[in-house]
Amino acid sequence: MKQKILVAILLLATLGLMLWTGWSNFVYRKQAAEVQAKTITVSELVADPAGGPPQLTSPLAGKAAPAFTLEDLNGKRISLSDLKGKVVVLNFWATWCAPCKIETPWIIELRNKYASQGLEVIAVSMDDIDYGDKGKVAQEKQSIARVAAQLHIPYPVLLNGDSISNQYGGLDAMPSTFFINRKGVIVATQIGLSTKDDLEAKIKKALAQ
Repeated sequence: MKQKILVAILLLATLGLMLWTGWSNFVYRKQAAEVQAKTITVSELVADPAGGPPQLTSPLAGKAAPAFTLEDLNGKRISLSDLKGKVVVLNFWATWCAPCKIETPWIIELRNKYASQGLEVIAVSMDDIDYGDKGKVAQEKQSIARVAAQLHIPYPVLLNGDSISNQYGGLDAMPSTFFINRKGVIVATQIGLSTKDDLEAKIKKALAQ
């Protein structure tokens, strides 16, 4: 009799464990799906109209650029809305990003070429900054400023790009560049390193709209 009761208890315990595990997995999958729904994947492969290999693009193309306000290297707060009416090249980069150092001189040259037509460039640093340690913050800002000076960047360099990375799709590739027309709409994107000609073509597209 005792053995039957023990077996019954074990069966009930096993069944309870199975039900609890199933419920936990359901809740986990539901939460994961909700998080995924709120996060835009930055890069998607799309067909090249010219017949070349598929290209990485962002699902933000064709949508209004997410608003933000960040501090520059001098502590000045700059908002995307400050550039309303301008064509903006929003370039996410990092000091450790080798392709960014190849691309930056092209952006500088194109910025100088099209500035008279209303083109502005904003660089957003994706370098980590430890805001919990004032000493480290100063050192990290100096490190970013040093690289920006070495690259002769003439436009604003904003900090703490990680705080807006989800708004711009997660930014899982560096550099990532968004071309925003005068109406504040992202008309083109560039995920990863491209060519100077590609950058110029996308700038012209933004200027034309």
